Amino acid sequence: MTPHRPFRFGVQIAQAASHVEWQAKAQRAEALGYDILLMPDHLTGQLAIGPALAMVGEATTTLRIGTFVLQNDLRHPALVAMEAATLDVLSDGRLELGLGAGGSLLADYEQTGISFDPPGTRVGRLEESLSVIKGLWAEEPLTYAGRYYTITEFDGRPKPIQRPHPPILVAGGGPRVLSLAARESDIVSILPPMLPSGGQFQMEASTAAGVTEQIALIRQVAGTRLSALELNVLIQRVVVTRNVRQVSEDLSRQWVPLSPEEVGETPYLLIGTVDEIVAILQSRRDRWGISYVVVFEWDMEAFSPVVARLSSQ
Repeated sequence: MTPHRPFRFGVQIAQAASHVEWQAKAQRAEALGYDILLMPDHLTGQLAIGPALAMVGEATTTLRIGTFVLQNDLRHPALVAMEAATLDVLSDGRLELGLGAGGSLLADYEQTGISFDPPGTRVGRLEESLSVIKGLWAEEPLTYAGRYYTITEFDGRPKPIQRPHPPILVAGGGPRVLSLAARESDIVSILPPMLPSGGQFQMEASTAAGVTEQIALIRQVAGTRLSALELNVLIQRVVVTRNVRQVSEDLSRQWVPLSPEEVGETPYLLIGTVDEIVAILQSRRDRWGISYVVVFEWDMEAFSPVVARLSSQ
């Protein structure tokens, strides 16, 4: 059984039209009791991550900041190490770095001419990136010779405040990336496996049974590291309602091929009254060990009573 951890709650926010609006969103998330504000990583439809997160750190006092998640293919790990450490310094040690192999939005690749390689290549690069980033955050200069990256006597600066390094989240759904996360990350974010061609997820694997298989793999690979791992999920929709059956039926037509019953059980959706959602999250933590829950901005207000009930419990 995955060790019991206190709940943590995050909200993913991508854009604002002005300094005032962005600052207000960050301060609202903090006031509602969210633990962390996270930003996705796409080339359209959002603010640039570095400046935006720096401003969140400046506008708040306790709210942590993070990426959910950086697409590894879009930037060199030496640059990631430098920018992430800078954010950690400027936020007084509030950064969490989320990384993934990339590919959920193919336009990021197609419109910029970045090559979208097969899953094995992308995950291999991500594995090397983790080694490079951790190495550059260490005290001594790094020399690293991999298949994809080569670093020669490079002393990454600045060093992050959090030691040995800021918490690292790795997100994914396939066996190889989940195994990597179980070995090397502090936080594992569980997603449905992505199709090899990218851009879409294998929705049939988003059932409770599919997630049970993924977590069994994480537990097996993590071994003695399991107690140190935090398990995370990004909730795609929060629907506060008394009519659970009708909402489940409606969503099953969007979440093909899931049945209404499977829609109610998948950890990627939350449907019910506030009391019911509280009980659902407690049950899922007991079953799977998932204690770190992130919602999208559009659900931030509706989900906030649940945050108030469960935060740090």
